[in-house]
Amino acid sequence: MRTSPPKILVSDFDGTMTKYDFFDLALHDLPAASDHDYWQDFVAGRLTHFAALQKIFANIRTDWAGVNDVIQRMELDPSLKDSVARLHAAGWEIIIASAGSEWYIRRLLAQAGVELEVHANPGVFSPETGLVLSPPVDSPYYSPHTGIDKSAVMRAALARDPRAVFAGDGRPDLAPAQLVQADRLYACGWLADHLRQSNKVFHPFGTWSEIADHLLEQT
Repeated sequence: MRTSPPKILVSDFDGTMTKYDFFDLALHDLPAASDHDYWQDFVAGRLTHFAALQKIFANIRTDWAGVNDVIQRMELDPSLKDSVARLHAAGWEIIIASAGSEWYIRRLLAQAGVELEVHANPGVFSPETGLVLSPPVDSPYYSPHTGIDKSAVMRAALARDPRAVFAGDGRPDLAPAQLVQADRLYACGWLADHLRQSNKVFHPFGTWSEIADHLLEQT
């Protein structure tokens, strides 16, 4: 009996499966131990993306109620559970690849009753230390620049499914976006703006469930 070839969707999380990034909300809405602009250090090339996030997240000074409020305000796509179920039923494998932290990703997925393969940076939160990110050195997708190397996750997916799909919204999503075929790329936010300016072809989306709907229409 012949088995069907795999169909793989690799997806970013913050700003892709959610409306807002944890990073943006934490940076602008939570008290901080220091007012130093670590993100500008990254933009200027003085820090890696991972080091900048590590410092920004560790700079958070709030209680559990404060950080949980930020997590809820990320606004996970309300149709995510149904969309994931429909994709799985159609034979799709869904992999999350994130330069953020699996600490809040798994919390939101668990609240929604969704179980997915997640590759993201480990983290532990406490009011005294903020969200402490650890480099995922034991991951086959480890990169000192972003922690989790989304391009490595994407290349592994493409080795199994040459028509694998990628969805993302931010700067760390540009490299994996360049690995997939134009008709297999979904983008919003900064990534979509950059692709438009570069005259690149892609599928724009507003919510993650729109990606699922589009993929299912094609099968």
